[in-house]
Amino acid sequence: MSVSTAAPAQTVCAPLAVLGRDVTVPLVTGGEVTYAALDYAASAPALQRVWDDVAAYAPYYGSVHRGAGYLSQLSTDLFENARRTVAEFLDCRAGDQVVFTRSTTDSLNLLAAALPAGCEVFVFETEHHASLLPWKDARVTYLDAPRTPHQAVQSLERALADRDSYVPALVCVTGASNVTGELWPVRELAAVAHAHGARIVLDAAQLAPHHPVSVRDLDVDWVAFSGHKLYAPFGSGVLAGRADWLREAEPYLAGGGASRRVTRRADGGVDVEWHDSAARHEAGSPNVIGAYSIASACKALTEAGFDALVARERQLIDVVRAGLAEVPEVRVLSLFGDDAPRVGVISFVVEGWNSSHFAAALSAEYGIGVRDGLFCAHPLVRTLLGSDPGSQGECGAPEAAPGEKSLNAIRVSFGAGTPDEHVERFVTAVRELVRDGAKWQYRTEDGRCVPAV
Repeated sequence: MSVSTAAPAQTVCAPLAVLGRDVTVPLVTGGEVTYAALDYAASAPALQRVWDDVAAYAPYYGSVHRGAGYLSQLSTDLFENARRTVAEFLDCRAGDQVVFTRSTTDSLNLLAAALPAGCEVFVFETEHHASLLPWKDARVTYLDAPRTPHQAVQSLERALADRDSYVPALVCVTGASNVTGELWPVRELAAVAHAHGARIVLDAAQLAPHHPVSVRDLDVDWVAFSGHKLYAPFGSGVLAGRADWLREAEPYLAGGGASRRVTRRADGGVDVEWHDSAARHEAGSPNVIGAYSIASACKALTEAGFDALVARERQLIDVVRAGLAEVPEVRVLSLFGDDAPRVGVISFVVEGWNSSHFAAALSAEYGIGVRDGLFCAHPLVRTLLGSDPGSQGECGAPEAAPGEKSLNAIRVSFGAGTPDEHVERFVTAVRELVRDGAKWQYRTEDGRCVPAV
């Protein structure tokens, strides 16, 4: 598998301190309760350590790569040191570039814009839309959802065996599903891709916050992830990996910072010499705080130790899965089966419940935040639900009213900052809602289920 499935060390760490851990929210039934943030797969709360680092830097904010003043020089050093920290976190190879972007989606769109002419792209239908949709200028082969990791490798092998080996090709694959949490055989898929002359990009948005990601060990050509899933604030992301396609491509954005030299021609036009470093695709004033926050999160996770983080998360996974298994009306969604290794992302449906109704009740009556919908992975969720591929549905706005059939699912997700009490409260809430029903009346408003006033 792409990530070791051997038994972790016995050392289990305490939850890492995150922002919002003491926030209380009102319940429709009266009173308040500490909010249980169980939607990490969408956005993990920022680590307190990251927030403190950003706050300490804020008074020294200055322009980057532009100024001679002390604060500008300090900010430039901080920005470039953040790049080196991320490269170390990902175990990048010599010569790899780390480009700061806005998100995983932005990173993959950048790579899509850098594909050589005529490039073929191979992607499984199981991908998040960030991985599924950017390849509009390439010839794309969509592979059916595999039911085992071995089947995934075989499917890619067959698809690549039929292609023209002289045409550039790219395989795009997730490291951990944003729907089921299951780990994908990244190393094996990379080996197949390279054996057939193709390159591979890893969508590590759900993997990097939960497991160490080594570009070198997995032998992937690029990796993309988002800061807001890695316990950093919104608005920052990373694309890291091979420099050649990025160096040869037109800049993702044209402007200052990407250009090394701009001169007027005799005919009145303009000649531009672009940078061939990561700056080529970082035009404009960069998000220094975003880059710094990602680097801070990388350091915090490394120092906490992934062995301990993984061990504790597996305990939380066991609690949730065991609790859901005790409720016959609950069906957990899975591609690879119950024994597949996974991160703390679990999706399920409840017999007799509209998913939006169930999620609304968890929030309004128990103070638990989960996600419901198709999770921006429409083809995968519809496959898992056995619904018509053409059926209507949206990422997070189910159209069905309480009690009606839902084409959506419920997702609970957690990580390094999740207290034991949050998952225990969730399991209790699921059991009580299924057994006793909701205590409040709900209605549909703007496509969402909300408590009736």
